[in-house]
Amino acid sequence: MGNKVIITADSTCDLSKELIERYNIKTIPLHISLGDEMYDDWVTITPDDIYNHFYKTKELPHTAANSVGEYVDYFQEFIDQGYDVLHISLGSNLSVTHRSSVLAAQEFDGRVEAVDSCNLSTGSGLIVIKAAELVEQGKGVKEVAEELRALVHKSHASFVIDKLNFLAAGGRCSAIEAFGANLLNLKPCIEVSTQENGKMGVNKKYRGKFEKICYEYLDEIVNKYGEVDPARAFVTHAGCDDELVEGMKNALIEKNIFKEVFVTRASCTISSHCGPSTLGVLFMTK
Repeated sequence: MGNKVIITADSTCDLSKELIERYNIKTIPLHISLGDEMYDDWVTITPDDIYNHFYKTKELPHTAANSVGEYVDYFQEFIDQGYDVLHISLGSNLSVTHRSSVLAAQEFDGRVEAVDSCNLSTGSGLIVIKAAELVEQGKGVKEVAEELRALVHKSHASFVIDKLNFLAAGGRCSAIEAFGANLLNLKPCIEVSTQENGKMGVNKKYRGKFEKICYEYLDEIVNKYGEVDPARAFVTHAGCDDELVEGMKNALIEKNIFKEVFVTRASCTISSHCGPSTLGVLFMTK
C-alpha cells in the first residue's frame, strides 16, 4: 500500500476556508509587493487593502511567484510526515509558479507531483477538489496526477469586469481602451483557455449596467460548453456588492443544474489585476 496523499495548491485557487477544511487542502500563499513591503496573499494582506492603497496612490502591487526553494521547504514538511504530495498550481501561462513547483518536485524521487491547472481562481479550485475526491478513493499520487492532467481542459473559468481601471493601471490594456470601454459602457467577458495553459482573452463585450449584464452572462455561460458536470459551480468575485453576489448565487441555484453552488472571494493575486467589480461563474464539464 502506498503513502497517504496530501493535496496542496497555490493560494490563487480561491477556495473558501470551509472547502479547504472539508477536503483537507493545504495552500501556499503567493507574494504581494506593495510599496516597500512584501506580503503573503490572504495572510498578511487582503484585496481590500490593495484597493484602498490604489485609490489613495494609484499604485498597484506587484505579484511574485514562490521560488523553487520555498516549494522545496513546503513539500518537505509533508514528506517528513509520511505523505506523498500532489500540488496544483496556477496556470503556467499566467505565472512561473508551476515551473518552480515542478523543479521542486524533482527533489523528492517521485513522491511529489506538480500539476498545471492551466487555470486561475476557482477554475483551479475545481481541479483541486477533484484531486481531493480522487485521493478519497484511495488512489496514489501518480495516478491522481495523471487523471487530473486529463481533466484540466474541462474546467471553465470566465469573468465579467465592470471597469477597466485596474487592467489599465497594470498595463494589461491601454488607458485609451479603458476610457473607450467606460465611455461606451462596455463590460468585457474574460475567458481562460485551458488549451493554452491559462491564456486569457476577451470572449465577448457586454453593454449596459453591470448588475444587469451579470445575469445575461450567467444565462449564456452555463449553456456554452455542452454537458456540464453537475457536482458543483462557483460564483467567484473580487469584491462585488453583496446583493448582486447573492442574487447570482440564487439565480444559478434556480437553474437546478448543480448540486452545490459556492460563493468565494478572489485572492489578492487575482483581484489586483482586475479590480473589485469583477464576477465569474466557474464549473466543469463532463
